[in-house]
Amino acid sequence: MGKVVAMEQLTLDGVMQAPGHPEEDPRGGFRHGGWAAERQDPAMQQAMGARMSDAWALLAGRVTYARFFDYWPKQPPNPITDAFNRVQKYVVSTTMTEPLPWKRSTLLARTGAVAELKLQKEENLVVFGSGALVRSLLRDGLVDEMVLMVHPILLGSGFRLFAEEGDELTAFDLVDSVTTGTGVFVGTYALAKS
Repeated sequence: MGKVVAMEQLTLDGVMQAPGHPEEDPRGGFRHGGWAAERQDPAMQQAMGARMSDAWALLAGRVTYARFFDYWPKQPPNPITDAFNRVQKYVVSTTMTEPLPWKRSTLLARTGAVAELKLQKEENLVVFGSGALVRSLLRDGLVDEMVLMVHPILLGSGFRLFAEEGDELTAFDLVDSVTTGTGVFVGTYALAKS
């Protein structure tokens, strides 16, 4: 059985919006796009790479899928671009329709389909960003592991991973951690065994 692994770049105040580049996600008038770029570090890439071996698939929400499709297929060949283009992609959306534009993409109409997919597949289902999807997966008890890359900055505005909704307690155990040379704390958390 595969695991659902959420990999998230966050600020100290929990913002996850547009870490990659200035134009990535200006929704809500967000003006801090690209806030994570200057703190990239090989230790972060190692943490991500450990979960993106040959046995993984991308799991994304509608917005992240659209942004990834708009960016990665247009990049010159490199290991990351090649991995995203080659890997199977699963998109959870109630508003999209098939066929999806990116090769090797499958539409899932609900998060319950993720539970079924976990039982069928051996590979990890890796989520980047996709805050609304991650919150839904957490609510449904489907996230097995979280890799949180916490950058030492405060933005004060922007979409946050852990929005104030629901009252369910979900416990995780810290299984690995490293602080990068740029001050990013990379914590790997596994769902606590009850």
